This record gives sequence, C-alpha cells and structure tokens, in this order.
Amino acid sequence: MRLGVNIDHIATLRQARKTFEPDPIKGALIAIEAGADQITLHLREDRRHIQDEDLFRLKCEFNEKNITVPINLEMAPTEEMLNIALEVLPNTVTLVPEKREEITTEGGLDIISHKNLLKDFIKRLKESSIRVSLFMDPDFEQIDASIEVGADAIELHTGEYANAYGSQIQKELNRLKEAAKYASQKGILVFAGHGLNYQNVYEVAKIKEIEELNIGHSIIANSIFMGLYNAVKEMKSIINKARGEI
Repeated sequence: MRLGVNIDHIATLRQARKTFEPDPIKGALIAIEAGADQITLHLREDRRHIQDEDLFRLKCEFNEKNITVPINLEMAPTEEMLNIALEVLPNTVTLVPEKREEITTEGGLDIISHKNLLKDFIKRLKESSIRVSLFMDPDFEQIDASIEVGADAIELHTGEYANAYGSQIQKELNRLKEAAKYASQKGILVFAGHGLNYQNVYEVAKIKEIEELNIGHSIIANSIFMGLYNAVKEMKSIINKARGEI
C-alpha cells in the first residue's frame, strides 16, 4: 500500500507568521527520504496554507533532482485550478469540494449532481496525461457516477470513520470495506484518506482493495514531537504491518 504524505500543514504553520519557514518543500524531501510513496498538497482557492509558488517549486525541485515520487494535487473543480494543473502537470489531480468557511474538507464531492461539469473537467485533465481521482463518500451511486464521468480512481472519505465512537466505528469501517470492494469490482482504483492517524489507520490499511492512503495532519502534528522523518517512518510501519508486509 502506498502512503501519500500531505504537506499542507507545514505550510499552515508557515502562514501563521507569513514567513519562509517551515518550508513545505523541505518537508516533502524529508518525507520521501523516510519512505513516502507520494507527496500530496491541496491548493485551496483561499490559499490558506499551500501557495502557488509551493506547487511550482515542488515540481521544479523534483525535476532538478530527478525525483520520480508522484505529486498528487488536491483542488476544487474550478477553471482557475484547471489552468494551474495544466501548467504544472502533477501526476494526479484529486478533485475535492471546497467551502470557504470550512476548517477542513467536510465531505466528498457530489458527483451525481455535477456529472456534466466533471465529465468535461476530467477529460481536459486526462488529455494532458494527468490521472484523475475523485474524493467521495463511500456510496455506491457516487462510485457509479465517478466511473460514468471518466475518473481513473476514487479516494474514499474516511472522515466519518475517523470521527466515529463506540459501535459506530465498526459501522463506518464496514461502509468503507463495502465501498472499496464495490469500486474495485467495477474496475476503478481505490484510495482513501481524511482524519486518519496512528490509532485508527491500521484497520483501514487492512482493506485489500485500497491501494493508497493520503495522510497529512496527524503526521505533521506528531512530527513536532517525533521529527518528520520518524513520523513518516512510523506511519509507514503501521501500514506495512496491516498489510502483512513486515
């Protein structure tokens, strides 16, 4: 299973002072050294953490150092973001919903209600050889719609599982298992992320149909105490144990 390390909250800390440190690009390089299989970053419309320059610098740094670890750009399906993606050419674009007032992404895309928009949007990205993933709730109808609009992959929103208590935890885990199995049988790649941490990631990582997890906040938060290298290493180790790889 691949681990995508989201570097957004390195930039969150930097933007608190509008200064130059900590540098999310340096964080990306440390994460890769520690075993990250992908670098994920979310360029939000309000630029609350990652800035345009970060994205361009990351791509340039990878090109200059011949780093082949893929870049996954999370973004809203807007014309502004499309133009940026077509200029930078990340390996993957993950389309996510955005609300200006939200603290973090609160749910998945409503693909069913935006089929025509998404179909055209995805077509334009794929014409530039960008793989397209849709961030979505574990819902069979939304999975069917994601296939209809031409997505290469889905990323299951694990937030409800991460926030669940008591018996609700298993209920949400079962939803993820069923959605992952359904999507895989339909022939679409399955990823997952949101709210995953060192305590709850194990059970999600055991779901064999899920090929990739994207995790940011918990890794960056724990890097304060563990150091970023060790924080990534520890997360990767938990995932590998869940998959029976160590």
